[in-house]
Amino acid sequence: MSKSIEELKSLTTQIRRDILRMVHAVNSGHPGGSLGCTEYFTALYGNVMNYNLPFTMEGKNEDHFYLSNGHISPVYYSTLARFNFFPVDELRTFRKLDSRLQGHPTTHEGLPGIRIASGSLGQGLSVALGVAEGKKLDGDKSLVYTLHGDGELQEGQVWEALMYAAAKKVDNIISTIDYNGRQIDGDTDDVLSLGNLHAKLEAFGWTVLEEKNGNDLEAVIAILEKAKTETGKEKPVVIILHTEMGAGVDFMMGSHAWHGKAPNDEQLNTAFKQLYLEAPADY
Repeated sequence: MSKSIEELKSLTTQIRRDILRMVHAVNSGHPGGSLGCTEYFTALYGNVMNYNLPFTMEGKNEDHFYLSNGHISPVYYSTLARFNFFPVDELRTFRKLDSRLQGHPTTHEGLPGIRIASGSLGQGLSVALGVAEGKKLDGDKSLVYTLHGDGELQEGQVWEALMYAAAKKVDNIISTIDYNGRQIDGDTDDVLSLGNLHAKLEAFGWTVLEEKNGNDLEAVIAILEKAKTETGKEKPVVIILHTEMGAGVDFMMGSHAWHGKAPNDEQLNTAFKQLYLEAPADY
């Protein structure tokens, strides 16, 4: 699934344009976190993760990915489409009646790439740990990846799962925390501070890696590859990935205001000028 760095950088721009177009079309959705995680998704599906197409739910001997903070579905859907899980044209149906691309990922419509519904925050790690242990029982050497929001860590179930993973030595999982410091109601430090997150995760028995440049594609690829070298050592692995909410669009950055707000026509045009592509950027 590997692509060149230049191809992947171009894809990050296209995915950002997809995100904005999708939420604008229905005046609904979550662009801020989606834009901030674009490099992560592009790196994961374009360079790091081993998977096969066509998609199967079981995915034996393939790496699995589980999105826990399901509200950033626009970046997830765009990535899956751009990496050929389903037709790009289907992005036009985002959040519409009878669409497979609901506001939060669901499984009942059988959208390729989606293995769990993740509308309620805090549940993704628990599910992923079950999958990781199942892979071990099956002799499957592939890895399980998860993504979580920093505000999502205010959910108690996350910390129960963190304890379980370390206690049971689930060492075939790589979890990433999108650490942008913002959530729907404001800055995480103001809503409910995470304190010294690095120290807390280490105290819970995880191998902790940290990347300050979470919107630098090559840095994201490097930290994910480093995380892979830490698996199989009887400890789960977590990456604290510092990103910027709304990355790539200057008026969306630096504030929580775009957590769940769609751009209007003028704002969309302004954003598109900042995300210029030589080739037509359409569905």
